[in-house]
Amino acid sequence: MARKISFINYKGGVGKTSLIVNTAAALAKLGKRVLLCDFDTQSNASIWLLKLDRWNKINAAGEGAVFSIFEPGTAKLQDLIIRDVVEGKSGERLLPGLDLVPTAFNLVDLESEYTGDPKRPPFQVFCEQLAEVEANYDFILFDCPPNILRASQCAVFSSNEIYVPANPDALSLVGFTLLVEKLQKFHQLSASFRRSAMGAPAQVHGIIFNSIKTGVDIEVPKMRMQLRLNQFKTVKRAAPNAKIFNAQIRDAMVVRRAVALGLPVALVSAEATDAGPSGDNVITDYRRLAAELVQHMPA
Repeated sequence: MARKISFINYKGGVGKTSLIVNTAAALAKLGKRVLLCDFDTQSNASIWLLKLDRWNKINAAGEGAVFSIFEPGTAKLQDLIIRDVVEGKSGERLLPGLDLVPTAFNLVDLESEYTGDPKRPPFQVFCEQLAEVEANYDFILFDCPPNILRASQCAVFSSNEIYVPANPDALSLVGFTLLVEKLQKFHQLSASFRRSAMGAPAQVHGIIFNSIKTGVDIEVPKMRMQLRLNQFKTVKRAAPNAKIFNAQIRDAMVVRRAVALGLPVALVSAEATDAGPSGDNVITDYRRLAAELVQHMPA
């Protein structure tokens, strides 16, 4: 069964998209079959992995992106999946095993103009269609905006695990706290739509410190985040085995270069990876995170 994971924090600007794109790539490098579903209306993960020219065609057509499944008779989720999404200059597939369900700017209509069947909210529609493809994957990762509105609800409702990208600052702690409160309210709202086979609603299983700048001491922010996590575990609002990940992702220029190239950092040339004398760099960070994620199974 695929592990279905939402990456979300109520604080924006934590580097969530770079974290999920590069973690997905690192998992694919480990031989895992990975589907990345983009539910962020900014479409950053889709633009990154498709590159602008391919994404522009989807955005201009108003078809081929995830919003299409919510318009009756338009598309099925399985038809939207772009297999082995990362392409080279000649169209060659550079990273087998990493697939994408793209989004486009029309996803914003799900929040404002979409009406649909009130007896079948979008999160139920999406979950049912995801069930048709999830057996094809080891990991399904959801890139979520910093809220739990309709788009994020699709991801959270379908997920088994939630991971919180965080920076070593007070606002990340506030965002994490608000996220847990909003999760509880959404789980209460959606309880009548859950099937027993889905298991319990997703809780926070981990916190990942991301985009850490050189020279920044993160021990105090980690201590504060651990204290809050322990409080949530005590009242069963976080998973029993929830933890702060040992793997931490440093800030690096190569990540911004990777975006411009339309590649995960693992595929950027070695001379551009900010490697130290030992070859240790941000690519190593993502490898360590992917390996830790594989080992950190739900309790």
